[in-house]
Amino acid sequence: MVERRFEMAAQRASPKAKSGDVFGQARKAPKMFRAGLYARVSTHDQQTLAMQNRAMREYAARRGWTVALQVREVDSGAAKREARERLLEAARRREIDLVLVWRLDRWGRSVTDLLATLQELEHLGVGFVSLTEALDLTTPAGRAMAGLLAIFAEFEREILRERTRAGLAHARENGKRLGRPATAAIHAAEVRELHRTGASKSEIARCLKIGRTSVRRILA
Repeated sequence: MVERRFEMAAQRASPKAKSGDVFGQARKAPKMFRAGLYARVSTHDQQTLAMQNRAMREYAARRGWTVALQVREVDSGAAKREARERLLEAARRREIDLVLVWRLDRWGRSVTDLLATLQELEHLGVGFVSLTEALDLTTPAGRAMAGLLAIFAEFEREILRERTRAGLAHARENGKRLGRPATAAIHAAEVRELHRTGASKSEIARCLKIGRTSVRRILA
């Protein structure tokens, strides 16, 4: 009897083997995210490229992500970033689950451009992580930050509009004519004179080096 009580106590004290089931159902293995890495440097700052790549790969490894695509760009602020476009194309084809960048200014040319690409990635269901700013749009806090970016993007657009309006007003005050120069209109008198002498519209256009459409418009 005593031995039986010892056996029961030992069974209660021994740790139970952990089961892979949760409430009777098999535990799902965590999803292995496919990351697309993007690094960009200027033509005068190429020494940081290896550092960016190494830091991003180490971060992806710590998060348990698979690096499905890695692109790098060396430019001097070019308007079109072909490597970034390749990464976006991979996102559109659902070949990656998230984009990892070293820093936000490496990805976006402006706040407006940054927001436009982030909105497209969100629409595609592709996450975005910026390593330096610890910005992770796969989390609620990260998505809240994206909302702030939208406010800053609108602020940036309004500043550009104000500058444009101020520049136009300043030009008008100084008597500067705005819009395209009226190159053909200055030849109106010559066009009519040549037409009265019997010259054809094509001959007038060749003589004055203006378009035949402009000649027809003046003579209409």
